Order: sequence, then structure tokens, then C-alpha cells
Amino acid sequence: MFGFRFRVKYAAAALAAVFVASGASSLQAQFFPHPRRETNANRRARIERTIQDTYSHKWEVGGGGGYLRFRSGELLQKNNEVTFFLSGTRFFDPKFGIVGDVRGAYGHAKVGNTIYNINNPQISQYTFMGGPLYRFYRGEKFGVSVFGTAGAGIGKFDSGSKGIPAQNLGLWPSETRAVFSAGANLDYNFYPNLAFRITPTYLGSTWGGTVQNNLGVNLGVVYRFGRINK
Repeated sequence: MFGFRFRVKYAAAALAAVFVASGASSLQAQFFPHPRRETNANRRARIERTIQDTYSHKWEVGGGGGYLRFRSGELLQKNNEVTFFLSGTRFFDPKFGIVGDVRGAYGHAKVGNTIYNINNPQISQYTFMGGPLYRFYRGEKFGVSVFGTAGAGIGKFDSGSKGIPAQNLGLWPSETRAVFSAGANLDYNFYPNLAFRITPTYLGSTWGGTVQNNLGVNLGVVYRFGRINK
């Protein structure tokens, strides 16, 4: 009799354990479902939607700072300059747009020792340019575009010369002249409407009636908004 009751209790305990395990599995499946693996087709569709969302914006504005290597006089060594830029682009389709930008550059000219007791005076330049932009790579995280612009530049080469004419120090004269530029925008997209941009750039200036070939790089943030009309 004792053995029979033991077997009944053992069977009941085993049955209860099965129900508990089954209930735990059900709760786990309900509250902690196994993540579904994304199929290749779904992944490609998701990436394509993100690309479409990113590069269908009509407007793009950006700003930041950078560096320019600049020759401030015909016989002077090149000097380093700190720069800023503000830009705006109107896209007519995902690839083609018109860009306009404003840039500024600040540095100290390498004039060395002079009879005027002026050593490395401060100089600055400001440019206002516009032109076409072509975006030839459009990826989910990366985008690449190239541009060519032209316009006017204002050179202030006697702002730190203590009243001495810039030409007397071997600098370009302070004047407004034609400028032109070309470069590439390398974008890393945080979101479809927000990106970090690196822009290696060439700046051609014509102060003093000659052409100066200057190279630099700008770093900044780009914000996109609006939609291209289809």
C-alpha cells in the first residue's frame, strides 16, 4: 500500500513538473520571443528604402571649419590658415544640384623680419561662390559628390600691417578678385537627414593679378530637408 501511494505521488509530481515546464516555455515564447533573422531580400529592401529617403531631399545646408594652405605673396612661403564654411545646395534630382557657399580663412603671413618691424601679420580672405554639384555615389551610410564653383573673393592682407600697405610687406594687395574652387564631398550618414562631411578642396585665387593654387580640407555637419517633386 505504501509503495502504491509513493508511485502515485511520484507520478503526480512528474506530471506537475511537465506542466510547469510547459507553462514556462509558453511564457518565455510570449514575453521573450526569439529574434527573427532578417532575410537577404528584406535587408536589401530596407537599405533601398533608406537610400531613397536619404537622397530624395530637395535642400541641403552645411557648415563647419577646416584648414587651408595659402600663399599670401608672390615671393612668400605658404602659410597655414584656419577656415570656416557655410553652404546650401538645391537638388533637382538625387544626383544633380546647384551649390552656393561662403568661406572664410584666417592666418599669419610669413613675411619674416622687415624694416617696418612687422613679423608675420594677420591676414584673411572671404569667398562667395556657386556652381554645379554631381552626386555619383549614393549608399546607405556613405555618399560622394563632386562640385565646381566660381565667384568673388575679398582679400584683406593689410589688416595686421599697422597701416603699412600690404605690397610693402610682399603681400598681395587688399582687393576683390575672381576665385574658383573644386572638391569632393565625402558624407557619412547618421540619419537620412543628417550627415558628417569631409571635403578635400582646391581653391584658386587671383589676387595681385596672378593665380594662386591653394589646397585644404573642410569638416562639418550637413542637414537635409524638403522633398524633390516627382
